[in-house]
Amino acid sequence: MAEKSADESGVLDYLRGAGLLAPGPAVLESMSGGVSSDVWLVRQEGRVPFVVKRSVAKLRVKADWRADPKRLRYEFLFLQRAAAIEPRSVPRLLCGNPDAPLIAMEFFGHGFANWKAQLLQGNISTDDARRAGQIIGRIHSATTQNSEVEALFLSMRFFIQLRIEAYFMSAAKHQPAQVAEILRAEANRLTHHRECLVHGDFSPKNLLMGEGRVVVLDCETACYGDPAFDVAFLLNHLLLKALYHKHRQRMTPVIPALRSAAEGFVDAYSHERAESADAIVSRALRLLPMLFLARVDGKSPVEYLDDEKREFLRCFARHWIEASLETARDVVAAWFDALECF
Repeated sequence: MAEKSADESGVLDYLRGAGLLAPGPAVLESMSGGVSSDVWLVRQEGRVPFVVKRSVAKLRVKADWRADPKRLRYEFLFLQRAAAIEPRSVPRLLCGNPDAPLIAMEFFGHGFANWKAQLLQGNISTDDARRAGQIIGRIHSATTQNSEVEALFLSMRFFIQLRIEAYFMSAAKHQPAQVAEILRAEANRLTHHRECLVHGDFSPKNLLMGEGRVVVLDCETACYGDPAFDVAFLLNHLLLKALYHKHRQRMTPVIPALRSAAEGFVDAYSHERAESADAIVSRALRLLPMLFLARVDGKSPVEYLDDEKREFLRCFARHWIEASLETARDVVAAWFDALECF
């Protein structure tokens, strides 16, 4: 058996001190934590396996992207609040301290699959997309204009570090002047819009599908902000998967399936939001091409598109960013029309 590093030993010692492990041997298995976290599966004989997460200060991307690890507090608070709204939609927390250096939570193993992996494999389910829309719609609805929740998420610091600066401001540096100005104006608007609890990283990589439900993970970018951001963020990923599958052998039927999934997500979300849905969806569709640019020219470039597809994305996004607000609702239809000609 390989000797544990000092770091791993320190994590195990902390878990024992917190009462989450008994004395004696335990195993840490490194899991994929994306670019922003260390994540381990913890195993000990006689105990149910669980997951431990720790935020890192320098994110694992090519660019110099840094964010305060104290953002983990907001992940804890988001999971706690979401559990009160939809308890089956988030992992159960195993510790009760939002200021702890680690989060320990329930592990979802057999029977659950990462949605991003499924989408990249061409396994598309509109039902999964609708469930995602329902869950985030219910979280948004239950926290809208809620002074208690707003007070918990008073600071926009982590959202600014991880989304405003890394996505909008970074991407703006690489755009024509008019597009850059629009990106910066939208960044300013998002920073000051306070309406409900927002996940901030609501993407397929952070959603597990299984047992007829959705489990939401990785909430460290949570803030009290504009719900349109979550809607646009998820749509962005669904539409990017359609571009990924373009020209792939035997994958042509996947593209209309992704369009159906995108429409199903918006429909389900709109059903949960009732009278406020139109305004939120309109803002989300205006945001969508800006997020396209963020994923090619920001600090977190999408890893599964080649240079030709990245340039297609830039051209499409710049055109629609400059289009008038009244035409924003046409952007999804225009995207799939453009893909047919690409």
